[in-house]
Amino acid sequence: MTAQDRINDYWTVRAPSYDADQHRPERLSDDNLAWAEVWSQALPPAPLDVLDVGTGSGQVAFTLAGLGHRVTAVDLSEGMLGQARKHAATATGAPDFQLGDAVAPDFPPGSFDAIVGRYVMWTLRNPAEAVANWIELLRPGGLVAMVDSTWFPNGLDTGAELFTASYDDEVRAVLPLAAAKSIDETVLALADAGLREVSATPLTTIYDLDRRHGVSPGHEVQMQFLITARV
Repeated sequence: MTAQDRINDYWTVRAPSYDADQHRPERLSDDNLAWAEVWSQALPPAPLDVLDVGTGSGQVAFTLAGLGHRVTAVDLSEGMLGQARKHAATATGAPDFQLGDAVAPDFPPGSFDAIVGRYVMWTLRNPAEAVANWIELLRPGGLVAMVDSTWFPNGLDTGAELFTASYDDEVRAVLPLAAAKSIDETVLALADAGLREVSATPLTTIYDLDRRHGVSPGHEVQMQFLITARV
């Protein structure tokens, strides 16, 4: 079993609880409004052809589809895709959810106007390879927009037992951003791969929501960032 297989299996086990946390009723309306604002400011006006890498249970993909974009979304976790497709079955204009690798999405060159992701950069094996592949998929002037944070600046040993067992030394060895101490490390990963106009914007509205409503078990309230870059 490869390191990526173990990551996939972890997120498949986590999928039901992760999806439930994304749909907490006490903050769902506020979340939907806040994230719609984040992505509407990050991307040019719709309609764009957008690829959501590491989509998980599809929160970003559904938000972008709701803004009028044509969204394709990929993930390697069958469990996460199951949650996303469950929601898609009752949605109008739902994204196209496919089994696919965020590092090497299998689409023809120049297929997309934008590539997006949320909470995926930290768990990417070989970010340089991933970004190089994304560049190939983007049309001239295309945009990369990633949301992430420094989730484990003190190392990955403090999480729940399932997490630390899955993200063990072998897995961590192939994830250069997993224990990043600054969002600048993610910014550099995009810039060093050849993207330009790379910038990180703190998501203060999301931070405030997390302070008011609380975050997932095992996590702390911390600033998230929108990192954007262009081909």
